[in-house]
Amino acid sequence: MTTIRRPFKAPPQKVEGPRANRDIRVPQIQLIDDEGNNRGVLDTEDALRLAEEAGLDLVEVASNAKPPVCKITDLGKMKYQSQKKAAEARKKQKTIEIKEIKMRPNIDTHDYEVKMKAVRRFFEAGDKVKLTLRFRGREMAHMELGMQLLNRVKEEVDPIAKVEAEPKLEGRQMMMVLAPRTT
Repeated sequence: MTTIRRPFKAPPQKVEGPRANRDIRVPQIQLIDDEGNNRGVLDTEDALRLAEEAGLDLVEVASNAKPPVCKITDLGKMKYQSQKKAAEARKKQKTIEIKEIKMRPNIDTHDYEVKMKAVRRFFEAGDKVKLTLRFRGREMAHMELGMQLLNRVKEEVDPIAKVEAEPKLEGRQMMMVLAPRTT
């Protein structure tokens, strides 16, 4: 018994970026020349000839328009500039992280101040803060102490942060999420 192998068929190539030159298959287009002047509605073949005479490419700028808007420009330069814009946008983008601060319901005043200093530092960096209160043993009988502590934190950071998730009890932990206020 012999196996029949089918010939390898590569998947179609995905073209990135706008359509250009012979890829533009509509009969008429709205043309903007290399100086930025609107030349009106032209046949695609005439526009291609004008682009070739200028030594540039015919690039589709707005494909959804009727007729599509095309511009005579250097395609390589256009792609390079769009890549630079995208890289610049990625550089300016900041990811918001959630930082966790763990406390106990009967925390000492100095320890509390140190934790609050860290919370303020996180808000200045633009991060969210998840406050976790862990109850051990008999502390579970005094949930009101944990609620009072979280309310105290909430009042202290009220000018610089807002409550994103109200305090809630999950097992032996009480959690609250705070986010920095945007001005």
